[in-house]
Amino acid sequence: MAKIPMLDLYAEYLYMKEEIDSAIRRCLEHQKWILGPEVKELENKIADYMEVKHCIGCSSGTDALVLALRALAIRTKGKEYFDREDEIITTPFTFTATGDAILRAGATPVFVDIDPETFNIDPAKIMGYLKRNSGRVIGIIPVHLYGQACEMNEIIRIANEYDLFIVEDVAQAFGGKWLDRKLGSIGVVGCFSFFPSKNLGGFGDGGMVATNDDQIAELVRMLIKHGGKDKYNVEHIGYNARLDTLQAAIILVKFKYVDRFNELRRGIAEAYNKGLSGFEGIVLPKVYEKAYHVYHQYTIRLRDNRRAELQERLREVGIQSMVYYPYPLHKMRVFEGRCKVFENLKEAEKASKEVLSLPIEPLMKEEEVYRVVDAIREFYK
Repeated sequence: MAKIPMLDLYAEYLYMKEEIDSAIRRCLEHQKWILGPEVKELENKIADYMEVKHCIGCSSGTDALVLALRALAIRTKGKEYFDREDEIITTPFTFTATGDAILRAGATPVFVDIDPETFNIDPAKIMGYLKRNSGRVIGIIPVHLYGQACEMNEIIRIANEYDLFIVEDVAQAFGGKWLDRKLGSIGVVGCFSFFPSKNLGGFGDGGMVATNDDQIAELVRMLIKHGGKDKYNVEHIGYNARLDTLQAAIILVKFKYVDRFNELRRGIAEAYNKGLSGFEGIVLPKVYEKAYHVYHQYTIRLRDNRRAELQERLREVGIQSMVYYPYPLHKMRVFEGRCKVFENLKEAEKASKEVLSLPIEPLMKEEEVYRVVDAIREFYK
């Protein structure tokens, strides 16, 4: 029996092979490998799609976060980096890059707990920390985890009340929305990843910074090129963090399909919801009426401590599954002595022991979706 992977990138390549091959050939012909015409074209098209003034391609989603925070430090403090006393509130239930970017920008991450239904940062916990410790907090990084929007109305209200910046981590949610606004266009900066497994991914690393702030955009464009407009006379401590021309060419092709693929993901999620409802041990993903979920991952919770057992059963019948994430950030060694924790983070810790992500390849066949559903239903019988 054929295996069902979490994602089948080769199938996606075959689906758009002629266009991707042509895009790569054009790069081979023009040989403009550094900031070639495809980079600017991609920036302009995504800016139009996001309805923002500026998009700047960069080397990864992680670097997008670092670049955004560095630019904010230069603009708001007149310094290359934040100080360790500067605090940025974020979620502990995310990939390490979110917290690591805060450290690399010089600030201290403050981890507050998540909403157990959405897995996203809990605005009530943000407010709880600020009521006691608002003096050094400068910003919030909400992470739209698994493709699900955070509760942005409340986060915006809190940020406005305490004069905080919002940097959206949209690595997993390209094309997602909160109300009628694209995720990544709501905060002062939105940060995207084009890692191959993302909803919009390349054939390697890549990222993008989106903003309506002219000064932030100018600073990010300087920082990606070693820190200056003139690379032989730079003004800031910068990086070699440009988006590769070849990646931009590939992403331009895949960008044509991202909305359709997001709809296909939503259709698979709907089939999972229908097929897996009614089992006491399974909690299905929460859906906001205000949000457009793009299901970078379809993630269930297993309340009965049988995750490892179910994973093994799925593996035996050729179905891949993954745990995102087995360790919340505050439990990682890199953050020891370098972060703050508000109250307990019991929901994040509990989620790390219960979540399981199922295959959600946009080009999955209907029978493959039913195979996953039937395998789980059989397990729970």
